[in-house]
Amino acid sequence: MDLGLNDRVYIVTGATRGLGNATARALAADGAKVIITGRDEKSVEEAAAELGGDVLGLAADNADPSAAQRLVDTARERFGRLDGILVSVGGPAPGFLADNTDDQWQTAFETVFLGAVRLARTAAAALGEGGVIGFVLSGSVHEPIAGLTISNGLRPGLAGFAKSLADELGPRGIRVVGVLPARIDTDRVRELDALSGDAEAARTANEARIPLRRYGTPEEFGKTAAFLLSPAASYLTGIMVPVDGGYRHGF
Repeated sequence: MDLGLNDRVYIVTGATRGLGNATARALAADGAKVIITGRDEKSVEEAAAELGGDVLGLAADNADPSAAQRLVDTARERFGRLDGILVSVGGPAPGFLADNTDDQWQTAFETVFLGAVRLARTAAAALGEGGVIGFVLSGSVHEPIAGLTISNGLRPGLAGFAKSLADELGPRGIRVVGVLPARIDTDRVRELDALSGDAEAARTANEARIPLRRYGTPEEFGKTAAFLLSPAASYLTGIMVPVDGGYRHGF
């Protein structure tokens, strides 16, 4: 299937590893030009070199108020256009109500929520018809996840923002989509499993709750996200797509 990605230009934040990296890889493999970001300059350069093709690495923090415009300007200067953005960021600190501090909440709000809003707003001003804004969210949009209280508080609000944005930008031909991972085999998920004290047992228990009886791979997530960002998904907007092996049992 031709996704129509050849020579299209995307920004993917938080793409030095994990889900953002897998999405950037899938986009580039189908001919897209991609700007990837991460907070550490060396890691970004190494990730861009490893991905190869027309991939440019740029050190940027989603919480930095100047980052959004700098990314959009770089896309236009380097590649002459911008077709879409995927806002991905590492998950906030785990913990329960009594564990998380004000500083952790504030940091997560700046990176996970406000940073994403700013990136989307800036991209929306630059995109034309056929453009797309994507958000990597979480299964916590639909159902709280034990031990991830901050994520449970922020992700549903960001999903609501994405839905509002889809309504506002639809008349301009700009789509907005959310991708909801659950147990994808990334460093982040392995770290969460280890918090139980027995990572192997935690993984076994989680896999037993997944109809497909396994964790997803970053590649599976990346291909799904690349499709949603592509012209092949041109009539999909305002949707939240779970990539979870059937983990969520509701409709």
